Amino acid sequence: MAASGFGISDALAEDAPLEALRSALSFHAAFDRGPDADFAKGVSALLHAPALDKREAAAAGLPAGGEVTLTEDGGRFGGALRFTPSKGPVVFFRAARNFPVPAPGWSGTVSFWLSVDPEKELPTGFCDPIQITSKQWDDASMFVEFEKRAEGIPFRLGVYADKAVWNPEGRKWEEIPASEKPLATVADPPFAAGKWTHVAFVLENFNTGKPDGTARLFLDGHEAGLIGARTQTFTWDPERSAILLGLGYTGLFDDLALFDRALDAGEIARLFALEKGARDLHPED
Repeated sequence: MAASGFGISDALAEDAPLEALRSALSFHAAFDRGPDADFAKGVSALLHAPALDKREAAAAGLPAGGEVTLTEDGGRFGGALRFTPSKGPVVFFRAARNFPVPAPGWSGTVSFWLSVDPEKELPTGFCDPIQITSKQWDDASMFVEFEKRAEGIPFRLGVYADKAVWNPEGRKWEEIPASEKPLATVADPPFAAGKWTHVAFVLENFNTGKPDGTARLFLDGHEAGLIGARTQTFTWDPERSAILLGLGYTGLFDDLALFDRALDAGEIARLFALEKGARDLHPED
C-alpha cells in the first residue's frame, strides 16, 4: 500500500505538543552512550542470545563476535547499532513494561530510524529490522520487513494476531490470498545509501474481540500503509515478550522509541522532526 509521497507538514508537526509525547513515552534507546536504553519502564539492558529459540540463555550486552556493534558517531543522532551479515546471535530488549502488555483496547506506537542501501547491503529474501512477540513471527507478532527479490525490494508492516484468530484453519502460507494476509506493503520505499529513513507504526483498538483493530505504517513522517480493521487478538507471556532487533538485517539502526498509546498523524510528524530525536522527550529533561 504505497503512499503518494513521503513529505511532512510543518504545521502538522508544530501542532503536536511535546508534553503529550513525553507522557506516552515508555522506552527509548538512543545508542549514543552504549547499547542499553536511556529511558525504560522495564529492563533497560540490551541482551543477546545464541538464537531466537534460546532467549532463556541471554546475556547482557552486544555479542562478543562483532555481529552487532555500536558506532559512536555514525547514527542519525550520534551513535547507532550496526548490523553485519550474520546468522549468529540475536539481540533484543525485554518488552515487559517497556511496551504495553496486550489488554482490552490495547494500543501502542513503535518508532526508529534505519540507514541502509537495500540493493547493496540486504541479503536475498526476508529480513526484519524489528519484531516484537513472545512467540514467533506469525503468532501474536508485529514486525517490519524487507523482501529482497529480483523484481524489487518492497518494505512491509506485518501485524499477526494469535495464529488461531487470523488463521483458524491452519492454512499454509502460500494458500492464503494476499488480501487476507495482515500486511501493508510499500513497493518503492525511500531507503537509499547515505540516507536515514524514519519508520513508525501505530496499533489501535487491539484485543477488543471485534474486527476494529488497525495498524498504520509511517515513513519519514507520512502515512505509507494501512492494515485495515480486523480482529487483532494478541496473547503474550509478558516475561517472554521481546523486542528483537536486526533479524537478518544488514545496516544501521538508531533511536528506538516506544509509546504506550497510539500516536496520531500530527504526533508522528512531530516525532520525525525532533532535533535530537526521542531524547527530547525524556520526562526528566
